[in-house]
Amino acid sequence: MSDDKTEIPRVTGLLVIEVRNSNPNGDPDRESDPRTRAHDGKGVISDVSFKRKLRDLVWNGHSLPDWPLSSIVQPDGFAAEHAMGLSPVWHELAKTMGGLDPADFQVYVCGGRTYKQPANEEAFQQFKKRYWDCRLFGNTVIEKEEAGDTSGRFIRSGVASFGLGMSVAKVRIQRDTNSVKAAVQAGKSRGMAPLGFRIVEHGVYAMPFLINPTAAMHSGCTTDDVELMCRLIPYAYPHNASRIRPFVEVRHAWYFEHKSRLGSCSDFAIIDALTPTKVQAAEPSSSWTDYDYDGDKKLAEAKTKFAGKFEHFGDLCDSGFTEQLFPRSNG
Repeated sequence: MSDDKTEIPRVTGLLVIEVRNSNPNGDPDRESDPRTRAHDGKGVISDVSFKRKLRDLVWNGHSLPDWPLSSIVQPDGFAAEHAMGLSPVWHELAKTMGGLDPADFQVYVCGGRTYKQPANEEAFQQFKKRYWDCRLFGNTVIEKEEAGDTSGRFIRSGVASFGLGMSVAKVRIQRDTNSVKAAVQAGKSRGMAPLGFRIVEHGVYAMPFLINPTAAMHSGCTTDDVELMCRLIPYAYPHNASRIRPFVEVRHAWYFEHKSRLGSCSDFAIIDALTPTKVQAAEPSSSWTDYDYDGDKKLAEAKTKFAGKFEHFGDLCDSGFTEQLFPRSNG
């Protein structure tokens, strides 16, 4: 990639996510059942859910003070960063990337803030400099434009966009009742949570994502912002595990960097070439082997199909490819 901080490439990507006895994304309209499509029973992971996993890897929900964090960080950095809410994953990746100022990589959505339009252009530039997630994903969901305002001090479209993660086949949902120590019924010292444990027995999901260099003109996104996101993706689920979501993993994170920043070929063609298939998609899977998906073979076939149309093409879950894509002399 270019050393120019604004030289963001055009990228088409696809995450292949495996779920084992976990709820990858609960539906609040269905008592936190794993999300599914009504007409075919295929599982769904929302883009909002996945982006939140990435945000949580950078920031654990605490706000930074308004003064520069660099003034209070200790020599090794970790103690002060962790105290301010920065995660261990951030700490390791920041070292790998040669040192990133935490004050420039805050997360807006996780801070419990109510978005207000920056009062002037200077405040807008400071806003963009501070919040990594707004530079990268945009802030459409938190904006509140005043009637008649035409200043344009919003980041409506981010550089990185994620689509819905759809399971390749129908998923089977297991629902169980939990016993709980705290009473949930009046007059009882112990209680039950009927059907409170809801999981997908097994599923493989495909979630597309795009990196659009045009959006960087307004959002202020840099190649460091994009690199951090790409390095975070393999850790999205293992470092956000919970009782209801213990075994979810990004098996492959395909990254296709177009030869041209305008795009070298169809996004749909790339995504279709890399998406797993299952012969009987109406029947839920029970293991990864049901999909006969060989990542090395799939990549080799796709490289032949799109020969001459990509600058870099590989798997972000492969550390060797990631280091080739983002060469660093430290870490």
